[in-house]
Amino acid sequence: MTYVERVLENLKKNNPNEPEFHQAATEILTTLAPVVEKHPEYEAWGLLERFVEPERVIMFRVPWVDDKGKVQVNKGYRVQFNSAIGPYKGGLRFHPSVNLSIIKFLGLEQILKNSLTGLPIGGGKGGSDFDPKGKSNREVMAFCQSFMTELYRHIGADTDVPAGDIGVGGREIGYLFGQYKRIRDEHVGVLTGRGLSYGGSLARTEATGYGLVYITEEAMKARGDSFKGKTVIISGSGNVAIYACQKAQSLGAKIVAMYDSNGYIYDPNGIQLDVIKDIKEVKRGRIKEYAQRVKGSKYTEGCKGLWSIPCDVALPCATQNEIDEQSAKLLVENGVKYVAEGANMPSTLEAIEVFQKSGIVFLPAKAANAGGVATSALEMAQSSGRLFWPFEEVDKKLKDIMVNIYHNIDNASKEYGYEGNYVMGANIAGFIKVADAMLAHGIV
Repeated sequence: MTYVERVLENLKKNNPNEPEFHQAATEILTTLAPVVEKHPEYEAWGLLERFVEPERVIMFRVPWVDDKGKVQVNKGYRVQFNSAIGPYKGGLRFHPSVNLSIIKFLGLEQILKNSLTGLPIGGGKGGSDFDPKGKSNREVMAFCQSFMTELYRHIGADTDVPAGDIGVGGREIGYLFGQYKRIRDEHVGVLTGRGLSYGGSLARTEATGYGLVYITEEAMKARGDSFKGKTVIISGSGNVAIYACQKAQSLGAKIVAMYDSNGYIYDPNGIQLDVIKDIKEVKRGRIKEYAQRVKGSKYTEGCKGLWSIPCDVALPCATQNEIDEQSAKLLVENGVKYVAEGANMPSTLEAIEVFQKSGIVFLPAKAANAGGVATSALEMAQSSGRLFWPFEEVDKKLKDIMVNIYHNIDNASKEYGYEGNYVMGANIAGFIKVADAMLAHGIV
């Protein structure tokens, strides 16, 4: 049994009933085998065992009172996974599906994603099974204040800097930051994604979607191709999907489909983004309203059918495991040329195998959706210097980071004999930087 196989076997044995964590660890560790073979010192120093074991796992209860005066209790999590190259950095997710397995998978992925940005940030993740949907502003505030009343003691500007994720937008970040400031009596960059009036950064809202398109554009450019005239489908209709749509349209692409958790819309004439923004950002409505407002478009209940729509580019921007093996085969059969992941782990291992065997360009999440955390780190830099950069400056830095990520993962894939395999390239390029730092720090 190889070193990688032993570590994986022990991880599954010691962390039962955590399928998402097992999936992420399997995908990462199996691709690191050639690196481990080249560096026997990793095994001698127990590097992989330490890499897949979080430095700290914090779990806590979150009691709060709803509008009817009833006490509610949710679970809170913060997994501080690896701080070898910088303070823990990673989002908070508020969604009923949140559990320890999901937070650990996200945290493990975050280590490599943050490393790939080239910025000094470690990996962490957190959240709660609280669902902000259908809650009043007062209820969301009550929950966020209770959540932060415990979390504040574990985070700090140079220790752990959370951001937003699914279910945690500007409203939630505002309430969380307000409570942190109230308890600690300090105004520091301890959370990113803050409002522009209290230390946030321009381009943060657009960052993940824009970054996704920038790295895909660079992959296209390397092949003498571009977004111009391409047909694109995008899953999701949150920030990532909306701003990926906006940037791709600006480069000449035609976006024909998007979805939310209820179903998808198909518009053969091209999605009218202003209508989507009005429905999702202003009215917080459901995407099916689009079909009622835009002639020639069609709404379909359920989400899986989205992947049967012929396209040149697919940008999954919703949630984990939304593309399974069958969906991947449909995309390939219908002529997809590029798949870039805007969500975290949206493709199953079987789906990734289909994409890679077909020879299409597949850009994994830890590289393709790193724009959000990269801009969060730029927000941290602005907070530290009490600076406020114009949109164009942040956007240029973001694009430079995403272009560099593409070339780093491309070079790593070539160096280790897996040219064009960007899963291998991303994992290897991200891991080597973290591994070097861990070795330098000794057994800690």
